[in-house]
Amino acid sequence: MPTRNSPDLLVIGAGVVGAACAYYAARRGLHVTVLDRGSVAGGTTGAGEGNLLVSDKEPGPELRLALYSTQLWRELAVVLPSRIEYEAKGGLVVASEEKGLSALREFAARQTEAGVTAEVVPGGRLRELEPHLAPGLAGGVHYPQDAQVQPALAAAHLLRAAGDRVSLRLGEEVTAILTGAQGEVRGVRTPSGDLHAPYVVNAAGTWGGELARLAGVQLPVRPRRGFVLVTEPLPRLVRRKVYAADYVADVASDSAALQTSAVVEGTPAGPVLIGASRERVGFDRSLSVEALSRLAGQAVRLFPVLATVRAVRTYAGFRPYLPDHLPAIGPDPRRPGLLHACGHEGAGIGLAPATGRIIAETLTDGELPLDITPFRPDRFGGGEA
Repeated sequence: MPTRNSPDLLVIGAGVVGAACAYYAARRGLHVTVLDRGSVAGGTTGAGEGNLLVSDKEPGPELRLALYSTQLWRELAVVLPSRIEYEAKGGLVVASEEKGLSALREFAARQTEAGVTAEVVPGGRLRELEPHLAPGLAGGVHYPQDAQVQPALAAAHLLRAAGDRVSLRLGEEVTAILTGAQGEVRGVRTPSGDLHAPYVVNAAGTWGGELARLAGVQLPVRPRRGFVLVTEPLPRLVRRKVYAADYVADVASDSAALQTSAVVEGTPAGPVLIGASRERVGFDRSLSVEALSRLAGQAVRLFPVLATVRAVRTYAGFRPYLPDHLPAIGPDPRRPGLLHACGHEGAGIGLAPATGRIIAETLTDGELPLDITPFRPDRFGGGEA
């Protein structure tokens, strides 16, 4: 039973999305307990590059969410200066041939109509933006709104900035969702006991489908594995986030097979990060030499200077993939008191503030910043699991 000391809200997942939910809910006056079976940013967040992108998104609901989140990240960078390594460095998407550049121009024109700032850059000017790019590229598009944060720091400092309205319970796995006589959420069960609250937020990332099943509802979240290569520390060879045009197609693909498209970026600490691969192999963390070899080769084709640079480590993570490539955000009508904030695939870090703000406004009857109908958790059909 709820007590006077029970929180208003339980957030399951201490990644950046869960942290943003807790932060904005606390700002609205709610008391929040965040639970995670691991550590802060111990899952997908800790394996991310920290991308805050609008450049890779088709006009539509996800782009609207990304543009709003971009605004919120700028505000957070003022509240949490330097602590989250926020860099408004912009992105550069390049094409090796004229056909690819023509497709980029058309894509950018549609994005511009939707509110994105995009500048077409002819091949002869690319090296003004990135001096170490390979010569002979046809051209590209510069996106000044793209940015980056250090994702684990962002999650940790969002939770810290929420103050004493947020409490953390790490190393606690949720084993059941408690419900009342009418099927409404009443809290969660963990090995150390029951926690009661009238609302539970599913911010469990790749395991969001499993948590939904504990609540008796269906949400088809599946893992999509990706690798990142990390180089030795270097002078700032890569100024922006640079990637090849085929990355956009890979993001939108439904294929389960291995896909790689180089995304190359420098970091304030010196190492260059090289992604991105995608494949659906369940939760298999096995090292894929093929994926890493492809990424390295594609990165060198973009930046020949990297051919003599050492890769010092690699890491893998799992993107929480939903079939229509849109996250599940908001209340679940099948289970009163249950809200979802998961399924963001590779965009969770970028979309975290907007997601957290939507959850907080929903819980406090505030004004929603945009239409969340496309993100309805029950849109895939099926009732209770």
